[in-house]
Amino acid sequence: MSFREHRAAAPARVKVAVVTISDKRVEGQEEDVSGKMLEEGLMREGHTVVRHLLPNDGKKIETLIRELMRGDVDVIVTVGGTGISSRDVTIESIRPLIQKELPGFGEMLRHLGYQKIGTPALLSRALAGFAEGKLIFCLPGAPGAVAVGLELILPDLAHLVRHARE
Repeated sequence: MSFREHRAAAPARVKVAVVTISDKRVEGQEEDVSGKMLEEGLMREGHTVVRHLLPNDGKKIETLIRELMRGDVDVIVTVGGTGISSRDVTIESIRPLIQKELPGFGEMLRHLGYQKIGTPALLSRALAGFAEGKLIFCLPGAPGAVAVGLELILPDLAHLVRHARE
C-alpha cells in the first residue's frame, strides 16, 4: 500500500482530549492561551475536542491519563508541565504509561523551535507515543511550542490514530 493509500484509509475525524497542566491556570492566575490554541487548531481540522485542566501533580496527571486511555478518545495531548523546574512532572508521569515512544516528535519540535527562537528551544521537553491503542503527545505550555506542535501533529493525526488502533 502506498503512503497516499495508507493515509486515505485513516479516519477522517478523531476525538482528542486536550489536558492543560499548570498550577497558575488552575489557580486562575493565567488564562489558558495554549490550551485554547490547541483546541481551536484541532477543531479547525474537524476533530472533536474535550478539555481538562490539572495542576502539576504527578498522581493527578497519571490518574487522568489512565482514565482517558480507558475512554473513548483517540488522542491525548497535554500542554504544560514539561519544563525543568521541580514542579514540572508531566513527562515523568506519562512516560511510564507509553508502550511505544516516537522520539522523532520531540527531536523535531526542538529542531523547529531552535530555528525560531534559538537555544531556549533546547529546554523544551516533549513526548509522543502509543499506549493502549491511544496516541499521546506532551507539549510544552508556551504558545510558540504549541504552534510548532500543531504543525507536526495535524498533517498526520488521523493516520497515526489508524496505526494506534492496529
